[in-house]
Amino acid sequence: MKNPLQLAFNAVLLVAVAVLYFLHFRQPAAPAVAAAPAATETPAADAAPDTTTLAAVAERPVTPPNVPAAEAAANADQIAYIESAKLLDGYQGMKDARRSFEVKAKGWERQNQALVTSFRTAVEAYQKQAPSLTPEQRAAAEQKLQAQQQQSGEQQQKLQALAQEEEGKLTQRVLGSVNKKVEAYGKAHGYKLILVAAPSGTIAYGRKDLDLTTPVLAYLNQTYTK
Repeated sequence: MKNPLQLAFNAVLLVAVAVLYFLHFRQPAAPAVAAAPAATETPAADAAPDTTTLAAVAERPVTPPNVPAAEAAANADQIAYIESAKLLDGYQGMKDARRSFEVKAKGWERQNQALVTSFRTAVEAYQKQAPSLTPEQRAAAEQKLQAQQQQSGEQQQKLQALAQEEEGKLTQRVLGSVNKKVEAYGKAHGYKLILVAAPSGTIAYGRKDLDLTTPVLAYLNQTYTK
């Protein structure tokens, strides 16, 4: 039967691997929608920004593009769509937001590695001293290590929860900005409705001349400032 301390050590390493996997290999998923750019919705960007997390996503006030009246009239009652994945991948605001998250993720990874290293060092020290310890001393040392293992696991779970929370705040901040700008673009150009084509298959088919992804993306990047 395995040593209980070895089992505890393995448990911490498993938690550590899970956290490292999340921080290193989990790419921020492109949301299925650009938070539905409908004029009737209130975007998340209306909330007070979290300046510690979202400093890289500063935006200018949304200003509608200058569109000739004839063009806006020609588009009246027209329905178009945008591809959310392509739009967000090309939007500089989302790129900066992801880089901001990666910087924080590296800090959380260092904290996580410190927890693992500290526990590993304590276990190795115990294994060296164990032969010379009395049964009472071994029991006390094992109890101390088990307490450290539990504390480390709890701290690692907090790191993972923090990463998820920070990523969610940052993503919603960007999507709120995108929503406002898509709304401004649609109103200025006279469109009746702009739909979102998501990778999940929200729109099964759309004519290419109704795809506004490229011009809307250009407008987003033109009005973005870091």
